[in-house]
Amino acid sequence: MRKCNTLIILSLVFVLLVSGKVFSGPTPIESLVPKVVPEGWTLRDAPETFTKETLFEHIDGQADLFLQYGFEKSVLAIYRNMNSADDKIDVDIYDMGNPTQAFGVFSRFRQKESPAGFGLDSYLGERYALFYKGRYFVVLQATEADPSILKQLAKSIDAEILDTSPPPKEIQYFPKTGLKPGSIEYFPDGLLGHEFLKRGFKGTYLEKDQTSAKVETGADDNESYLFIAIFENSSEASSALKLFKEDLAKRGRVEAGAQTKFGPDALMGEDPYQGRMIVLHKGPSLIGATGFKNSEYGEARLAEFINQVK
Repeated sequence: MRKCNTLIILSLVFVLLVSGKVFSGPTPIESLVPKVVPEGWTLRDAPETFTKETLFEHIDGQADLFLQYGFEKSVLAIYRNMNSADDKIDVDIYDMGNPTQAFGVFSRFRQKESPAGFGLDSYLGERYALFYKGRYFVVLQATEADPSILKQLAKSIDAEILDTSPPPKEIQYFPKTGLKPGSIEYFPDGLLGHEFLKRGFKGTYLEKDQTSAKVETGADDNESYLFIAIFENSSEASSALKLFKEDLAKRGRVEAGAQTKFGPDALMGEDPYQGRMIVLHKGPSLIGATGFKNSEYGEARLAEFINQVK
């Protein structure tokens, strides 16, 4: 019987080893560097690793932003076209600690929606590609325009990242109607420029100018926002709403006793920089809309948003 048990244990260990699920710690970030390179290209020198202490040596002007989003470690690999000494691609792979922080820094670098079919979300341009997957954020920058090579390298990295974590659930809360493609951003603190809001997500909405007959998105579209600020618990969110009300009263205007479909506890007012604002408390979150010129449209989007938030 003891021999049988021993065989069973050994069999389980073998299965875990083969499947790569033995708890041996995080995958070394250096192992994500593509080992198979596109034809005609070569890896120039050994990849270089950066930590929190040395990141400034690599991206001095942007290091603070990465550290704000939870940067832990990164690796840089440079690929060179063997037929052109000036044609190279820099590949940066950043370990951001978790998928929310990886999405956050991705959301700050993405200029618009241009998915390319790798990672959880991606952007591909002529000389520039980026994506996030799991806890990793990846940037590829080329000196010469060649999207096909960028995409090939990006897909190689994507295949090496075994983290199957889903995107942040908050992304799905935002109503699709009127949402500007690729506009949802995550901020690790200071949402809407307010320290008391701490971390949260913001999405941009395009509100049609009702006086314009234009059909396509253009200069006549007003940009407004939905946002969700996330706290540790309901009590902390409630305290933040009080601070929000005090701040709005000082800098703008609070509408006392304003009645809306959201009830008497909803904060309504006018911010001098962000326009008309509605904010309410739901569980450990504050949910709001700001900048909408058409009150009915803004309230409709906010109602959809609130219903989605779990």
